[in-house]
Amino acid sequence: MSGLPEDQLQQLHDIFSRFDLDKDGSLTHLEVAALLRSLGLKPSGEQIHNLFNNMDSDGSGTVEFEELVNAMSSQMMTQDILINQNQLLEIFKSFDRDGSGFITPAELSKSMAKMGQPLTYRELSEMVRSADTDGDGVISFKEFQGIMARSAADSLGFSL
Repeated sequence: MSGLPEDQLQQLHDIFSRFDLDKDGSLTHLEVAALLRSLGLKPSGEQIHNLFNNMDSDGSGTVEFEELVNAMSSQMMTQDILINQNQLLEIFKSFDRDGSGFITPAELSKSMAKMGQPLTYRELSEMVRSADTDGDGVISFKEFQGIMARSAADSLGFSL
């Protein structure tokens, strides 16, 4: 499919799957925009439109995984995307104080207070509830990425 190493292909597939919200095997314009924002890229609306049209090589109006891989390997600097994912992981680790792989409500509260943004119990509960998609009471890295993706989409004026 491409000259990308297997680990990068797997990472792209994981990213693609997270943003394929309706699980139909393709990404819409809005899903591609949210994906790019979640990776720390800040393209303008026009850049997103042009990139989407370039990615959609078969003209279907959506971007399938193979088209994303081709675009990432030829048009974009994959290394930048991996660096942004690593930066996101570093941010996650700064909240995951005990290194358990999860952010507990107590860790979230302490981190927010340390950043000068103390949370009330109600705010803390709401943040955890909205992030904790599997209902286990803690925030995994995957859930954290989802929060960041929604945040990026919200900043673009999209609703996911």
